Amino acid sequence: MEKEELDAYRRAGEIASEVRGWSRKLVKEGAGGFEITESIEGRIREAEAGIAFPVNVCINDVAAHYSARFNDDAVIGGRDVVTVDLGAHVDGFIADTAYTVDLSGDYGGMVKANKDALDEVLDFIKPGVSVDEVGALVQGVIEVAGYKPIENLTGHEIKQYDLHAGLSVPSIRVPYKWEVREGMVLAIEPFATDGQGRVIESKRVDIFSLKKRKPIRMKKARVLLDEIEERRTLPFAQRWFARSYGPLQLDLMLRNMVAQGILRDHPVLHEKSGGVVSQFEHTLIVTADGCEVTTI
Repeated sequence: MEKEELDAYRRAGEIASEVRGWSRKLVKEGAGGFEITESIEGRIREAEAGIAFPVNVCINDVAAHYSARFNDDAVIGGRDVVTVDLGAHVDGFIADTAYTVDLSGDYGGMVKANKDALDEVLDFIKPGVSVDEVGALVQGVIEVAGYKPIENLTGHEIKQYDLHAGLSVPSIRVPYKWEVREGMVLAIEPFATDGQGRVIESKRVDIFSLKKRKPIRMKKARVLLDEIEERRTLPFAQRWFARSYGPLQLDLMLRNMVAQGILRDHPVLHEKSGGVVSQFEHTLIVTADGCEVTTI
């Protein structure tokens, strides 16, 4: 890896880590998801970094892809389990990190097991380790504590302007032996639940990403697509464009572009049986004898 790339990954990690720590004070009873999301994204911009993907504020059985809509009125309750997933990038070099706060006080064991599983992986990762071994490690730590890992959500390799690139890193035992290699950048993100251990898609979609540029007739849609293309394939929130285009018209344009294969939608994911979900995540660079965690 070139020094400039390494420096960018490290800087993005420093920013994501600082914002993660700062944002914890925002997660409290009565706080609005929209305000939390806007505050975190604003903090990333103030640090002169780009937003790698829309901030996710997921509550209870929501596992991923919930990013508040414009003027979203969802409010955190005093018994909620809240996960915040955020990412920063410097010139397209990404840091991805997440944490869970248990406001209820009932899920301390699950949260601890989830965090312990992540910490175990960070100590274990090195070149030659297989994703099967990583998945078995995560599964073992979480199941011993009496919970289940989410079987169909994985960690992922990261490349410049590419959040989900190449290698997937599961949280369960898998029948394949793909190996971690030196120089890879990985986001390790085990999820734990007291439910069935599987997520399903909902009808709600807050996040999209560019799939392929194609001709489009509507002038406003072409202008919107030009703005979207500036992010290359990095995900974006519908909320980001709501002030410019209006929520109803924007929704129509986005759905038309999904239908035409221009955009990919990322539906909100829920635990299938309604179980509460937690998540912890760090980004790391695989080194010759282990890894360097950029988001510590």
